[in-house]
Amino acid sequence: MAEGKDKKWYVVRAVSGQENKVKDYIEKEVHHLGMEDYLDQVLVPTEKVIQIRNGKKVNKERVYFPGYVMIQANLDGEMPHVIKNINGVIGFLGETKGGDPVPLRKSEVNRMLGKVDELSVKSDNIAIPFTIGETIKVIDGPFNGFNGTVEKINEEKRKLEVMVKIFGRKTPLELSYMQVEKV
Repeated sequence: MAEGKDKKWYVVRAVSGQENKVKDYIEKEVHHLGMEDYLDQVLVPTEKVIQIRNGKKVNKERVYFPGYVMIQANLDGEMPHVIKNINGVIGFLGETKGGDPVPLRKSEVNRMLGKVDELSVKSDNIAIPFTIGETIKVIDGPFNGFNGTVEKINEEKRKLEVMVKIFGRKTPLELSYMQVEKV
C-alpha cells in the first residue's frame, strides 16, 4: 500500500481520439504490474450529444476534453514512468522537463468532476417539450414546412405522432422531437 500519501488528480495528455484506448491501457498495465494501490481511477470526461444522421437521431458520447485523460493516482516511484510509457500517452499536463507531474488543484478537480456529473445528468432529464393537441411545424424530412397537431407522445423513443393535413387529407406521421418545432 502506498503509505500516507493520498491520491491526487493528474491530467495525462493522450493522442487525440484515443482517450478511451489510453484509459484501458493504463488500467491494464497498472493491473498487470500489480500497482493497483497507486491508482484510484482513470476518467475520460464525455458528454452525450445528439446527432441527426440520415434523419435518425443518434446518441453519441463525445470526449469533452479531447487529448486528455484524468487519473487519480499516487505518482510515487515507478508510477509516472509506467504511465508515460503507455501506448498513446504523450505525457502529463503541466510537467516541467525532467520534473514531476503537477497535480490539479482541488478547485479544478471539482470543476471538472462537477462538469462530468452535470453532463451525464443533463441529457437524461429533458422534459417533454410538447403537449397533445399542440400545433407544431415540421422542420425536417419530406414534410418540412407543414403544420400539424400532436396526437400522441412516445416519451421513451422521443417521438411524436403528428396529424398533418396533406392535400386536404389528415395523415398521421411519426416524427422525432428534433424534426418539429413549436409554432
